[in-house]
Amino acid sequence: INPGNSGGPLLDRSGQLIGVNTAIYSPSGAYAGIGFAIPVDTVRWVVPELIEHGRIIRPGIAITVASDSMSKRFKLPPGVLILDVPERGNAVDAGLQPTRRTRFGDIVLGDIIVAVDDMKVTSTADLTLIFENYESGDVVDVTVIRQGAELDLSVELETLD
Repeated sequence: INPGNSGGPLLDRSGQLIGVNTAIYSPSGAYAGIGFAIPVDTVRWVVPELIEHGRIIRPGIAITVASDSMSKRFKLPPGVLILDVPERGNAVDAGLQPTRRTRFGDIVLGDIIVAVDDMKVTSTADLTLIFENYESGDVVDVTVIRQGAELDLSVELETLD
């Protein structure tokens, strides 16, 4: 990808649009290396959102989650660990629990999201992709592991920025 080509079309050999060029990784600094592009399927849903709203509107749950690498480091079960839940909002109304410290300084892990509407969640990417199938205001069943027990909670999705 040469300078000025970012944002340009990525075509297959028959001239079909398959993506939009974004960046290049070049260990030598030359215009040769590994090129990166946004897939055309992503472009198809992003562009109308940008035109209509001026930004991407994503449905989800307003929570802070641990990175996948942190969860692996602490040998947590596959899923997404909730670190924080805002004091007001759909997540707290649904009963989702954040990670917290006891008054003695011990850490009590928050809920670990393992499924949404029976779709398995093993990473933050899974959670994001699942929410792309819904709209803000939809109610989903979130399966969590809380202190070893599995629970199902209904959560109304909200618009995330």
